[in-house]
Amino acid sequence: MPKRSADHESGISSVEKRRKTESDVDRSLRTGATKLQLANGDYTVGWICAITTEYVAARAFFDKEHRRPEYQSPNDNNDYTLGEIGKHNVVIAVLPDGEYGTASAASVARDMLHSFPNIRIGLMVGIGGGAPSPKHDIRLSDIVVSTPSNGKGGVFQYDFGKTIQDQVFRTTRFLDQPPTLLRTAVSGLKAQYESDGHQLEEVIDIALQKKSRLRKKYNRPDTSTDRLYRADVVHNDQDCCATAINNDTSKLISRLARTEDEDNPAIHYGLIASANQLIKDASVRDRLSRKKDVLCFEMEAAGLMNHFPCLVIRGICDYSDTHKNKEWQGVDAEQKISELVLASVSRIEGNVETLGSKMNRKEDLEVLDWITPVDYGPQQSDFLRRRQPGTGQWLLDSEEYQNWLNASKQTLFCPGIPGAGKTILASIIIDDLWNRFHENTTVGIAYLYCNFRRKDEQTVEAVRTALKTLITGSDAYDHAYKDAMERINGQLPEQAQLAKQVLSWITCAERPLATKELQHALSVEVGKSYFDEENLLQAEMVSSFESGFARTDAVFKNRLESNPFYDYASHNWGHHARLASTCQDVLSFLQKQTHIEASSQALLASKLYSTDSNFSQMVPKQMTGLHLVVYFGLEQAVKAIVGTYDLDVKDSYGRTPLSYAAKYGHGAVVQQLLEKGADIEAEDSYGQTPLSFAAENGHEAVVQQLLEKGADVEAEDGYGQTPLWLAAERGHEAVVQLLQSWQEIHHDS
Repeated sequence: MPKRSADHESGISSVEKRRKTESDVDRSLRTGATKLQLANGDYTVGWICAITTEYVAARAFFDKEHRRPEYQSPNDNNDYTLGEIGKHNVVIAVLPDGEYGTASAASVARDMLHSFPNIRIGLMVGIGGGAPSPKHDIRLSDIVVSTPSNGKGGVFQYDFGKTIQDQVFRTTRFLDQPPTLLRTAVSGLKAQYESDGHQLEEVIDIALQKKSRLRKKYNRPDTSTDRLYRADVVHNDQDCCATAINNDTSKLISRLARTEDEDNPAIHYGLIASANQLIKDASVRDRLSRKKDVLCFEMEAAGLMNHFPCLVIRGICDYSDTHKNKEWQGVDAEQKISELVLASVSRIEGNVETLGSKMNRKEDLEVLDWITPVDYGPQQSDFLRRRQPGTGQWLLDSEEYQNWLNASKQTLFCPGIPGAGKTILASIIIDDLWNRFHENTTVGIAYLYCNFRRKDEQTVEAVRTALKTLITGSDAYDHAYKDAMERINGQLPEQAQLAKQVLSWITCAERPLATKELQHALSVEVGKSYFDEENLLQAEMVSSFESGFARTDAVFKNRLESNPFYDYASHNWGHHARLASTCQDVLSFLQKQTHIEASSQALLASKLYSTDSNFSQMVPKQMTGLHLVVYFGLEQAVKAIVGTYDLDVKDSYGRTPLSYAAKYGHGAVVQQLLEKGADIEAEDSYGQTPLSFAAENGHEAVVQQLLEKGADVEAEDGYGQTPLWLAAERGHEAVVQLLQSWQEIHHDS
């Protein structure tokens, strides 16, 4: 007997099934036909989601869904859902499946602005990892809204640069804050919720009733699954965390249940940390929470803020540790907050200044550079540096200037005789206007400095002359030197000798020296460990080296302030030693560990963080003389002392001399160390190898050296980043191509 089909068994014939399917398709087509079709220019809100779960949740909050876009830019690969939320026409896009990070987010935003040129409001909405602390009781399903905090714009990229000396993440890139329109809306909602509370659970429940099939995945899980583990508890496998720790409550941080008077979920406002890697490290989480007051972590916003200024809203689905909890990824309260933020913003008409204009600035600058390559910015900065404190304030306070500021279509004319200081006054006015209006998008500030000498800079004759003298150089230098020496030799012998010393320092210094630095430099006498009092200088600089590592910021800063030349000497002695005919003085200097400690501290303590507590202590300790000479690339000194040190000796950051040689591109020193047997795969505390250091810093020749010696081209550091990843992040195209070709050879073999 023939086997009956499943359709037959269920009582539905194949004909009936076909009719039902055709009816469903027809109904779907008719429903789509009733959707509104708007022009691309009618959409003023751009909403970006990182993953499909967020995308689905965002679409559930449309008041009305529109038809697909009538036009999409040829190079736009995004998938869009269009619709209305309140008074606003909204475009929602999602990152490509399986792609994460700042670059992918930036690509989606760029394509969106090409297809929808009138977008003015940006939203980045989705899930993130929370950073609970005694100050912020952050729990799963809570919401974090990016708002300016601690001098940051609401988002900061904590892994940018990754040249961190003290194992504390540092920001090296400033990101724009959300637009004023959105910050104002957030302030209004914040005040409303503080006084009246919110009803997020109720409104989410209503949204899920409209989309009943989403209820199971997007409903709020039981609160018993919200567990915050101690930072020292690590979960390394795929089993349930509770099972893995045998439900041991001693490994959990005890928290009181929220009362009826408290919002649940709660909304937090502050700083969001963004990076290219998923954070699963409670120690990093707690350190950034403590130092920077970070509320949560995510992976996309840093790629948007400077080109697609937006409000970032994140729903907390885990605690940025090894105990990932996917049960909470579907809770979509952050989507509702986004809807309410939009409801607080008045309708935006299509004819507005768009976010797309920010994306076009690069093209604008390229056009301007084509029109004229003259950049007046450096001149403006130079003139301002010459300004003495208080100069020109009389003009800024004058009635004429104030009237001009507050009037329209007027010209302020400031005549003066040559040499009266008009140029400096002009720079002061430009600086004042910039300080007043640089955040005002309706005001443009343009300036140029007229210089009669520029009229001859681009003539054919000038180009011909420049090309003729390219090999030999201009004879103007010879004349200048001859004139200077004639004036010097015309002085008394003692004064002439001093003048020659001054000229030597000015000529050979690695950077321009301040007057005080030059005074101290001239006071140093070879063979003496102190300054002669008759030289009008003190002995603190030499005694500072003798004292070794400064144990506090106060002591370290006192060294720098008391000895103006100390900073220059510490940073540049190696460069001068490289040009010397002998390395004997270097070897003598490195015989004392106190010299090495003091020199390395002054060399590596970054002035960029001098306002931070303990900045002078956040440098590698346990550096050796070999580390120092390798840092400067002193080949002769390396050759002389390499046998007296362990080749793979590590400083407190775990970096070997080979790591420093690779990082700073000293190919000859790299060759020396490798020939002596240095470990080519030595990892520092972050898991970086010499190859990753060379790739990250763009040293193509050193990368080639290390690859030829067998360095692992696919070695990953502690963040899962390969040398290729680091080179690509820094934009080192030649190194990227070299590594890719080497990978292909490696794979083929």
